[in-house]
Amino acid sequence: MATVPRRAVRRASFLAIAWLYFIPLVSGPQSVAPAFHYAAGRVFDGETVLSAAAFSYAAPSLIMAQDDETRFARLRRDMVDSQLRARDISDKRVLEAMGSVPRHLFVPPASRGEAYEDYPLPIGEGQTISQPYIVALMTQGLELKGKEKVLEIGTGSGYQAAVLSRLAGSVYSIEINAVLAAEASALLRRLGYGNVEVRKGDGWFGWPERAPFEGILVTCSSARVPEALFDELAEGGRLLIPIGEPGGVQILTRIRQAGGMRVVEEICEVRFVPMTGQSLKRIKKTTTGK
Repeated sequence: MATVPRRAVRRASFLAIAWLYFIPLVSGPQSVAPAFHYAAGRVFDGETVLSAAAFSYAAPSLIMAQDDETRFARLRRDMVDSQLRARDISDKRVLEAMGSVPRHLFVPPASRGEAYEDYPLPIGEGQTISQPYIVALMTQGLELKGKEKVLEIGTGSGYQAAVLSRLAGSVYSIEINAVLAAEASALLRRLGYGNVEVRKGDGWFGWPERAPFEGILVTCSSARVPEALFDELAEGGRLLIPIGEPGGVQILTRIRQAGGMRVVEEICEVRFVPMTGQSLKRIKKTTTGK
């Protein structure tokens, strides 16, 4: 009977395990975890041959994961063509970023089939992920060229930060909800978005230690522009924020820093969840006097 060199078998085993390890990035870790642990255990216990049982156990999950990724890639292309390019998203780099970031991994598993539809989706903790068009519109409004330092207020699931990471040099994102901050930070690291830093905090005060920023993007509404955010803009920097009362229609507004002065441009009507923390306290104080 012919024999296979042990080095070749070990290499094949390693490649098989690597493939099983990366599948969770596109289909979720539960799909192949049993097969991966079994296969890894066989090799790391000292055996050099990956058993046929491990391959046969993993094969259905591998095929399903490949099919899912093919389907999601097609949905992403359709989303870019029908929802973005067909409207007023013309920045080529923004279109490419929107077409490359796997939005379905930034929504709960039960909502992945709707990830590329033209509407927002709940992500837990009373928060939502904006519809793709709004994400692209706000990103385009920052006019990024590739080396900028960007601040995001309201990390949510991390999707907007992932898109920004494809277009800027570095992204700093603040999320007031501790659960969302931890989950988004872990997901972004796992997916390889190494130029994004997430911290838990109140976005009203910005991130002065990292200022100034060429771009600031606020993914929640505020009755007025937080002074700290404008102060943290670099000369010529752009701040995009939905301005308006909570529960109603807000105006997506772009503010440029020009010699310490504000150049204000109203873009369109939007509806965003309100900024909490200090912003909400100020609203309550205004309405109740307390």
